[in-house]
Amino acid sequence: MNPTLRQMRAFVALAKTGNFTLAAQSMHVTQSALSGLIKELEQTLEAKVVDRSTRRIVLTDIGRELYPLFSQMIDDLDGALANVADHTRLKKGIVRIAAPQLLSCTLLPGVIAAYRKANPDIEVRLGDTGVESVIARVLSGEADFGIGPEREPAPPLDAQELFEMPFALVFPKGHELEASARVTWKDVTRFPLISLQGQFTERLLDDVHASLREVPVKPANEVTFMTTALAMASAGLGVTVCLPYAQPLAALYGLVMRPLEEPVLSRRFFVYTRPGRSLSPASESFIAFLHGFVGQTQA
Repeated sequence: MNPTLRQMRAFVALAKTGNFTLAAQSMHVTQSALSGLIKELEQTLEAKVVDRSTRRIVLTDIGRELYPLFSQMIDDLDGALANVADHTRLKKGIVRIAAPQLLSCTLLPGVIAAYRKANPDIEVRLGDTGVESVIARVLSGEADFGIGPEREPAPPLDAQELFEMPFALVFPKGHELEASARVTWKDVTRFPLISLQGQFTERLLDDVHASLREVPVKPANEVTFMTTALAMASAGLGVTVCLPYAQPLAALYGLVMRPLEEPVLSRRFFVYTRPGRSLSPASESFIAFLHGFVGQTQA
């Protein structure tokens, strides 16, 4: 026995209305089509589900048994389909993001605010963390996707490039470098350098040393978060290097940001997702929105 969904819907509609005409209207089919579905159901079950008369229909004993079961099955299915529809229409959903602390307090709040304005029913949860922890959060499933710099070796994740930016030097207002027409990596060596710990800075210094072998750049202080580096630079304890997306935070600390030259070095940031795992409609929508937002800001 394998009754179809249309046959079950026809039977439930008939049982609810007690009338072939009303049941057909509720299903938006002709009365003859509804009658045909009921006959097909009875043939499939090899049992009568309704007794017909000229005035009314009456459920048989089997029909009375099946009605609450079919009705509940259809209600559950319709509820599940409505839930899926809410997700695909972005009327429901949660987006979980893992991102470095600096990106989380500069670029991403504006992106999230703009996205929520366009999609008020979607909940966006931002997990700010150290750069080195972004990949782990995505791999563990704690985040739907992560945003972070390129890694070597490449992590076991799918990666979409989000942006590429050149490094800039940050120093306090009134600093002697403010009067310089351009700022180079050789200038950096004249002042205490406050840098981040970990692979991000290690790769940067390797790139610098490859171009300036005779002028080594050595950090005077290494910290975990860029906010700490910016605060120390603001206090006159040295200079620091970061990417231009940090400009709003640098301005809050009263710092000047200038492009670094000779050499011009840049870093690419990616959106990282787990391979073989489909994202929710909400997460896919947010990533597409993020790419568009970043593209507009860089234009």
